[in-house]
Amino acid sequence: MSILLLSGREVNDLLAGQEAEILSAVRRAYEAHARNQTALPFSTFLRFPADDKNRVIALPAYIGDSFNVAGIKWISSFPGNIERHMNRASAVIILNSTQTGRPEAIIEGSIISAKRTGASAALAAQQIHEFDSETRLGFVGTGPINFEVLRFLLAAQPLVTNCVVFDVDETRATQFARKCAAEFPKLTVETAATVEELLASCKLISLATNASRPHISDLSACSPGSTILHVSLRDLTPEIILASDNIVDDVDHVCRAQTSVHLAEQLSGNREFIRCTLGDILTDAAPPRRDENGIAVFSPFGLGILDLAVSSLVCDLARARNTGAIVESFLPAAWV
Repeated sequence: MSILLLSGREVNDLLAGQEAEILSAVRRAYEAHARNQTALPFSTFLRFPADDKNRVIALPAYIGDSFNVAGIKWISSFPGNIERHMNRASAVIILNSTQTGRPEAIIEGSIISAKRTGASAALAAQQIHEFDSETRLGFVGTGPINFEVLRFLLAAQPLVTNCVVFDVDETRATQFARKCAAEFPKLTVETAATVEELLASCKLISLATNASRPHISDLSACSPGSTILHVSLRDLTPEIILASDNIVDDVDHVCRAQTSVHLAEQLSGNREFIRCTLGDILTDAAPPRRDENGIAVFSPFGLGILDLAVSSLVCDLARARNTGAIVESFLPAAWV
């Protein structure tokens, strides 16, 4: 009847230096999903009257295979928190026993959410993009999500040494560059004056912004063979999506909530522009790219199974290190 509680500080300490293990967990989750070993209901969006910015999202999921775990992530996004010097997102994850249904762990979820997002993007880049010694990374949006994308890209491709960043807030871009220099001393970080300048100078670009509607309508500055990690989902116009080689995490999930892919579906009247999922590529059901010289776009809706996969890793590490608080008799005694 006890339950494990893990705070954000504990989660952060447990996952420090665990990039390879997180990448592996995320990969296995995608592969399990491709083999139909998951249950993944649609996310539920809680919105507030006369408020189109703030929301709280519930992501229930089950993942089988080697995980065999069920649970839910309850994550809020309040962009105004940034002006309050608070994180935009906050979250909690609850894991349930698949034998009894009882909750077994309550975990601070925003760190897990950011790291699984970064690992997902890096895993996609590893599969889709052709890296070389001169690969430059581009980051549009300089918040914690792109910082984790950078962390996992460097873990997956340690020979990368250059990146360019852009943010509509120059102060945030400068702070991001300073934080990168402190965390990754071998990395050279530059700032771009415009999105177009960044697109022209980088072949692998990650978009992680607070955009609620498309604001990038032209990719002509991109070099042939460029890859865009469309993490924030609403940056690209539907016309760009329709002209690109599209890879997603789950077709049904990403065609919702007015994402750029959803807008492209509404514009075209079909989903034929989506070539495959990342799971298809990982299980060799589809090739990594349609055209080596075209532009590939990875649009991940963000699947709850990834949160569960990383949460399962966190719990294993917590038990091995005797970390976290155990609340005895959290659940009531049996009524019978």
